[in-house]
Amino acid sequence: MVFFRKRKLLLTSLLVFVLALFIGGCSSKPVTEKKDEPVKFKIGHCTWVGYGPLYIAKEKGFFQKYNIDPEMVIIEDESQYAAALAANQIQALGNVVDRDVIHYANGVNAKFVCGMDQSFGGDGIIASADIKTVKDLEGKTVGLDKASTSYFFFLAVLDKYGVDESKIQIQEMTAGDAGAAFVAGKLDAAVVWEPWLTKASQRQGGHVLISSRDFPGYIVDVISVRQDFIDQHPDAVLGLVKAWNEAVDYYQEHPEEGNRIMAKALSLSEEEIADMAKGVQFMGTQENKKFFDPNEPNNIYYITELASRFWTEKGVLKTKVDPKDVVVSRFVKEAAR
Repeated sequence: MVFFRKRKLLLTSLLVFVLALFIGGCSSKPVTEKKDEPVKFKIGHCTWVGYGPLYIAKEKGFFQKYNIDPEMVIIEDESQYAAALAANQIQALGNVVDRDVIHYANGVNAKFVCGMDQSFGGDGIIASADIKTVKDLEGKTVGLDKASTSYFFFLAVLDKYGVDESKIQIQEMTAGDAGAAFVAGKLDAAVVWEPWLTKASQRQGGHVLISSRDFPGYIVDVISVRQDFIDQHPDAVLGLVKAWNEAVDYYQEHPEEGNRIMAKALSLSEEEIADMAKGVQFMGTQENKKFFDPNEPNNIYYITELASRFWTEKGVLKTKVDPKDVVVSRFVKEAAR
């Protein structure tokens, strides 16, 4: 089974707006009902367990409780995300922080309002027996996808351990291909996610060098909402955050039922959902409160700034994004009261 977890970089800002213009021809504003009727809007996301609690919120009536009626729209190709937001085809998006920084820099005025999940052991670097530290990667051949969030994770690891990327031979390929090539002995190391972390041991001496469990808060999915929707429907945004938090609480208390709901919605088996969920940590009220607190380690402001710095240094962005411009913390704070 192939999980659609890749979050691709946009090739250029021009592509974003060409797509936006194309979609814009048939765009429509979010349908807003009369004052006493639910606020309708659309949330885009790919097929990934981290977004599953949205469907729990719908199934258990948490959206209805807060007078909102969001429609979840599955979009597998990230090159369409920014275009859909820019054209108002969707009003919110579930996506990883470092990619949304790129969208914002390219002119999509959507703000981070809530954390959804963080990779907690589901991503990592697998390495051969002779590579025992991150420093040992120097002079080695590493397979990774520079057009996915794996690259951001890899850069964060190198940055923390003071390793120069130029001293590493990088072979660009998908995470799946990198994992397979590593197991076959064709690479010294690879940046992958499950199931390849587990499969690393199929190669003699193969092991997990570093995982996202060692870097909590670095690979985080957030809900981004268009600024105009925030301005027009602040109560609906607050309701979305509260409903999300309640769905996470419900899943933690009823994991088997939650897995059934998410599996049906995402067209996966319950076993696949349960397996995917092992590598993530869902972010509820308290996790979000910490993540949106600038005084906490690896908070959303820090991760946003780090992504902005990396992508500017790599030429993906022309100028840095100020975290204060893209992070809106008031909904998380109010939901936690």
